[in-house]
This record gives sequence, structure tokens and C-alpha cells, in this order.
Amino acid sequence: MRRRTFIAGLCVTAAWPFAARAQQPMPVIGFLNVASPEGYANYVAAFRAGLKEGGYIEGQNVAIEYRWAEGHYDRLPEMAADLVRRKVSVIVANTPANLAAKKATDTIPVVFTTASDPVQIGLVSSFSRPGGNVTGVSQLNVTLGPKRLELAHAMMPAAIVVTLMVNPSDPARAENLAG
Repeated sequence: MRRRTFIAGLCVTAAWPFAARAQQPMPVIGFLNVASPEGYANYVAAFRAGLKEGGYIEGQNVAIEYRWAEGHYDRLPEMAADLVRRKVSVIVANTPANLAAKKATDTIPVVFTTASDPVQIGLVSSFSRPGGNVTGVSQLNVTLGPKRLELAHAMMPAAIVVTLMVNPSDPARAENLAG
């Protein structure tokens, strides 16, 4: 009888860390995007792959709350506020969803991707010291615009007219057109 009690106690002691870990809530990532899930599927797959490389697997040790504006920019502030109310661990967003996320919270970390200059559009204070709760990655595509136009001209020197399509809701629209 004492032996069984001892073994049972040993098993409970060994299992305790797992039980304690299982009771802790899973971190939740808020994923806020202006696009639709269909149009962004490749990016979501890459996002999940990156999480997996970091040891996070959706549904196992991390949850993701997706919010898709499906091109309706006016929905972004409410979607960002909803993620804040749900007390997600972090919000991941693209432009202009990252601007809505930044306005919605100054405590939950916001990780952004943007093709714009994050300093110019007001996401961060500076590149070297972003400050606040916002950080991320910028491709600074705007600064490459003139170079791309130069390359297009070199490839098609006879072209007389070049058309540039821009998103009128993009905060970097003016800079794209001025480049």
C-alpha cells in the first residue's frame, strides 16, 4: 500500500509541471489585415511557417485571431479595437491596418509590415529608436520607385506613356506619386 502511494505521488509530482503549463492560457496573436483571406493566403502560409520556425504552432501553443477588412478600410478601427478588447498578446498588421492598430492601443505590441516609410506615416518616431509599442519591417518601396521607372525605361526605351496605379487609401500615396 505504501509503495503504491509513493509511486502515485511520484507520478503526480512528475506530471505537475505539465498540468500547470496546460492551465496557463495560450498566447493569442491578433492578425489584422485590409485584404481578404483568399488574396492573402500565401502570406498567411509564410506567416505560419515563420511562427513554426520559432516554435509556435497554431492551435497547439498559440492561437491566432484573424480580422479581414476585405478592402473596407473603414472597418479597420473597429477590428483593431475588437482585438484590443480581446486582450491579444500582440497585433500583427499591414498598412493601413497597422495605423488602426497603433491608434487602438499603446500597450499591446504592434508588429507591422509596410512598403511605406514608417517614420513618415507616423508608425514610429525614428528608425533607430522607434519608441512606444510599435515595431516592424519596412520595404521602403517608395524610395525604389524612381529606380524602377529608370529600369522600365531601359527595358522599353520606345515607351511614351507609363501608368502608375496607386491605392488612394495608402498613406504613402503622395510620396509614390512624387517619387
